[in-house]
Amino acid sequence: MSALSFQSVSKVYPAKQAGAAAFKALDRISFEVQEGEFFGLLGPNGAGKTTLISILAGLTRPSEGKVLVHGHDVQADYAKARRMLGVVPQELVFDPFFTVREALRIQSGYFGVKNNDGWIDELLDCLGLSDKAHANMRQLSGGMKRRVLVAQALVHKPRVIVLDEPTAGVDVELRQTLWQFIAKLNKQGHTVLLTTHYLEEAEALCGRIAMLKRGQMVALESTCDLLQSATSQVLRFKLDGDLPTEVAAIARVTGRIVQLPVHNAFEIEKHLATIRTAGLEAQDVEIRQADLEDVFLEVMNRKQPEQSPCI
Repeated sequence: MSALSFQSVSKVYPAKQAGAAAFKALDRISFEVQEGEFFGLLGPNGAGKTTLISILAGLTRPSEGKVLVHGHDVQADYAKARRMLGVVPQELVFDPFFTVREALRIQSGYFGVKNNDGWIDELLDCLGLSDKAHANMRQLSGGMKRRVLVAQALVHKPRVIVLDEPTAGVDVELRQTLWQFIAKLNKQGHTVLLTTHYLEEAEALCGRIAMLKRGQMVALESTCDLLQSATSQVLRFKLDGDLPTEVAAIARVTGRIVQLPVHNAFEIEKHLATIRTAGLEAQDVEIRQADLEDVFLEVMNRKQPEQSPCI
């Protein structure tokens, strides 16, 4: 039995005013996540990732299809499905009237879990919250509140951990602490579903990856196969000055760093010659293998099939 099963899931939001078209947020999404997998769900803003997770968590009803958690339908058998899920949301949602420890005890109570102070202590220690256990939630920084959200999602020891942009806007220390702990839980058999815009995290952690674009599935492969499917290598260099137009059209530029897809030595020399002809000097030139960010951009730039008509 799969840990998660998404079966032809569609979500259509009705038109907000007369004459306007309905919005299809998800279009027949189907995939399964096996027990013990570390699975990545990627896509640009508005691709449908959070909508899919909201359906998984029972916060939104699909227009079509169904979602199962270890065989339990998230709509028809909500209590058992929800008991197996631990969801870390994007938003910093917290109760300002309780301390960290009180918040975790209350969260435990929602799932009927009692006398679990030993596990709460372990969560506080692993997430660097031990010295904040008796602090009011209002007194915590954004990064500390994010740690508490993770602890709340794990306090009932769910079999499936869902992380929706868990490291958005947090410091390097928290990212390292979180991934060490989540990787430990994954090795112990917990299934992990991750959405993130930090593609280096997905490349390092996820064994398989699905990519969404405008509510449709555009890729579903192992991370290794996705990287091997890249059609190009990358020419990377630093440059002071504006790129020539013919190079700028295909370049990915971050400050002084320019990255260009290349398929062979001829293309490499051609681009560098264009730079020299423009009176510019490419510095720190290197050729590297394509990473997940390169593959992601390549997949997102492919022509997408038409969506099925709204129901």
